Amino acid sequence: MSLFKKFFKTSSEETDSKEKLDDKNPYAPDVNLPIDEQFTFNFKANGGKFIYCESLDEVNENFLNILEENDWFEGEALCFDSRLFYLLDENKINHTNVKNPNFILSSCENLIADEGSILFSSKQISQLKPNELPTNMVVFATMSQLAGNKSDGMRFIKNKYEKEYPTNITTIKYFEK
Repeated sequence: MSLFKKFFKTSSEETDSKEKLDDKNPYAPDVNLPIDEQFTFNFKANGGKFIYCESLDEVNENFLNILEENDWFEGEALCFDSRLFYLLDENKINHTNVKNPNFILSSCENLIADEGSILFSSKQISQLKPNELPTNMVVFATMSQLAGNKSDGMRFIKNKYEKEYPTNITTIKYFEK
């Protein structure tokens, strides 16, 4: 190999490696992030708002703040999970025979970390398609519902329900119009 080729090869390799370093966004999540941080980062990047609560008192307080911020008091909400009815009842929000809901209050099957999406089934959203749901969603989830990817989420569903699998399994990923 000639002397010139060695110089040109070396300089182009250096340029390539510099370009690769420059392309890396310093704010992009590191691949080795813990699953909860990965979900939070991706969820917020998709337009979602995330509130972490350590107790049911904090859940109640933050739900009240959400209602106040959006002026949803004495409105209507869609909710298919009887475990969450108390939040609506305490705040005088109608959840029976709803015609024009301001939001949906729901649990979920899993939080999908690699996409920042939420996995739902008929247990949470009945047979409604995502475009039939209210624009605003308030989702109650726990840390144990975090899944690395959709395959993990489907595995959790399979293990959780064993025989009577839910229908209408879908993920919602983008949270802004």
